[in-house]
Amino acid sequence: MAPGGAGGRRRAALALGLAALALGLALLALGTSYWCQGRHRVAKAACPRGTRRGACAGARAAPGDPRAASGDPRAAPGAWESGDDKFVFRYFHAGFWLSCEEHPDGEVCRSFVQLPPESEKGVLWLAVVAEFLHVAFLSAGVLLLALELAAAGTFLGALKINAFAAVVTVLAGLLGMVAPMMYVTAFQVAVNLGPKDWRPQSWSYGWSFGAAWLSFALCMAASVLTLNSYTKTVLELQHRRRARGPPAPPPGLAGPPPRRPGEAAGGDGEPR
Repeated sequence: MAPGGAGGRRRAALALGLAALALGLALLALGTSYWCQGRHRVAKAACPRGTRRGACAGARAAPGDPRAASGDPRAAPGAWESGDDKFVFRYFHAGFWLSCEEHPDGEVCRSFVQLPPESEKGVLWLAVVAEFLHVAFLSAGVLLLALELAAAGTFLGALKINAFAAVVTVLAGLLGMVAPMMYVTAFQVAVNLGPKDWRPQSWSYGWSFGAAWLSFALCMAASVLTLNSYTKTVLELQHRRRARGPPAPPPGLAGPPPRRPGEAAGGDGEPR
């Protein structure tokens, strides 16, 4: 049974639910590519004949070109686009593994691992390792909490499982805090030093990033509940031991019974 009686069992069940939810969110964040999102500014291609303007840039017709006199706005003198009109802004999203960009014919993805410069890829790999360790420790915490809740052994055995679960979930929470921070560092390095055709014009955090931080918060809540349950159970045990008083000595080590008033100090114990 879980330490702490019915109250301890309720706390263990709540901690297990929070840890399981945190594990699901961590796996979702690790497997998706919406940690950061934004827009790339890409120069428009020249418009082929018969294409509507908007997705491509108009071009000036060469002198003597018959299209210049046909009223075609793409070929008329002065039809040059300027400023942001010469560019198209494409939505993109990125995660640990992929960076995908919207195109007229669908999304085009590339490996995000290849975007940071070689000298800065170590930060990204550290973030990946931290996230994997977060998932591994969190999985171990969920397993230990489930064993504690369903333990059919001794009370002290369940208390030991509770202690291990508390340590594991605390470690998982710390790694869950480090991984998103290191990923953002790697992403900012890619924004500043990555390929010029990828550097975003603007970007913000996506829902995968929020799922990772929510996983961290739920994991820490589970660890606090587990530590609280362990600490409360240990304090209750210490209080019960003090209330019972010191343990009686074994029979073989017990001293002689106390003498009654009027008895002499003789060895036979008879009154004189």
